[in-house]
Amino acid sequence: MLNNIGLPGLLLIVIVTVVLFGRGKVSGIMGELGTGLTAFKRGLREPEDPASQESDVSRGTDATTESGHLDGKS
Repeated sequence: MLNNIGLPGLLLIVIVTVVLFGRGKVSGIMGELGTGLTAFKRGLREPEDPASQESDVSRGTDATTESGHLDGKS
């Protein structure tokens, strides 16, 4: 049934939705949906264990301190 919707069916659904809920309500829902998707993608990019990342930052370990090139000597 859903395989045969096509462009005219989608346009009809959009028109009925706008008539029932109003343009402002639909745009607000779309904005909230976009915000939710952005937060979801950001959550996927963050590391799984934030405690280990915080401990690395508090110890001050990064590429410059581990390699010993802070004073400019090679």
